[in-house]
Amino acid sequence: MKAQITHGTFDFLSKIKKEHKDKHIYLMQTDDATIAYYEGKHTSIFEQAREYESFVANGELKESGYVVMNNIPVTYEGRPLFEDQFKSRSGSMDDIQGFHALRVLRPLQGNKYVVLVQWDSQKSYQEWKESESFAKAHASSKQKKRPPYHAGPSYTTEAHMIESE
Repeated sequence: MKAQITHGTFDFLSKIKKEHKDKHIYLMQTDDATIAYYEGKHTSIFEQAREYESFVANGELKESGYVVMNNIPVTYEGRPLFEDQFKSRSGSMDDIQGFHALRVLRPLQGNKYVVLVQWDSQKSYQEWKESESFAKAHASSKQKKRPPYHAGPSYTTEAHMIESE
């Protein structure tokens, strides 16, 4: 499945969403930006967007909730290892309270993968971060040695979904 992520003003991205009612376009709000996420078979929904291939897709994205996107730079040689890690854990979050959906996105250009997780609320996400399952899933990241696929610092973007009117 194809995926695209772009940033813009709420008014501009809302207009694009209205023009493409038949497409799965989701709007999210961070502290300082509006993000649009599209997934489907089409490409070029947005004029300027980062394009991805979704290789792990669990759960259904909803128009409401809270989204956390981990942006992880991966070396070209490390792609198979990184992807296998996520494929092997696919479905491991399905039973976690408040979990809605997971998308792991391979960049079509560049080296930044995106791990997008949608929760029913920010509270559910925070509770999961304090849980045993989070500690287990992230045990290797606490080691001082970086994973072999590491290509630079990663960062996280958190956003609230903007519900359609």
